[in-house]
Amino acid sequence: MIPEDKHIRSQDILSVHGRGGKILADTHHVDQRELMMLQQYLKEYGQQAELFVQQLEMLENGRMEAHAAIEALEGMVASEDSVVLLQIGGGASVRAKILEPEKVMLAIGAEVVVERPNKEAVEFLKERIMEMEASQKKVAETLDRLRSQMNEINRRLETAYQQSVAEGQD
Repeated sequence: MIPEDKHIRSQDILSVHGRGGKILADTHHVDQRELMMLQQYLKEYGQQAELFVQQLEMLENGRMEAHAAIEALEGMVASEDSVVLLQIGGGASVRAKILEPEKVMLAIGAEVVVERPNKEAVEFLKERIMEMEASQKKVAETLDRLRSQMNEINRRLETAYQQSVAEGQD
């Protein structure tokens, strides 16, 4: 237990800007309110990190789907008979003949679907992949900063715990 008469100035603990923050701890003395605040920040940052990880997974899934679509579109044009394996759900597939492999129905967003030539659809998907990769990079950088802040909070909590143990032995 940390003695009640041990305090640290709040400006020495945490400087918060928006949702992020930096620990600027002077590690000489701590109090219970400070520890509770740091634990709350750690919990909130952990929840934010989970959301960023989920966002990275969604971006990666979308990127992989776009790559698969590009491969399928290029394979359709190269195929002599335009027969493809079409998944219909529940693990079932059928062989289907593509009547017009050069015409592709492409979802461009907001539930809008347009018809494009195969080559244009492939280019659109490649651009979408580049956008997803840029988004992945930004999310990963944000996640790294968040994890760094979480590590800093963990170090501060560990230091406070060690101080309380040492002060308890005095």
